[in-house]
Amino acid sequence: MSEEVRALLSGNIWEVIVDVWDTVEEDDELIIIEALKMENPIFAPCDGKILEIKVTKGDQVEDDDPLIIMEPTG
Repeated sequence: MSEEVRALLSGNIWEVIVDVWDTVEEDDELIIIEALKMENPIFAPCDGKILEIKVTKGDQVEDDDPLIIMEPTG
């Protein structure tokens, strides 16, 4: 079953740190959202593999928009 990582706030995608097929650990930084002139990291909710990245640098996102689909491991 896949895990969807969603935006916790509205803002601009400042940086996408991971690539598709990357293996990540729980609490690794995945994406940085710029909101109110602050950089806000989005962290991996679990260990897993990145299956799909739904945003690119510069995209505008709203609260609860899907950002990444990952496959949990373990």
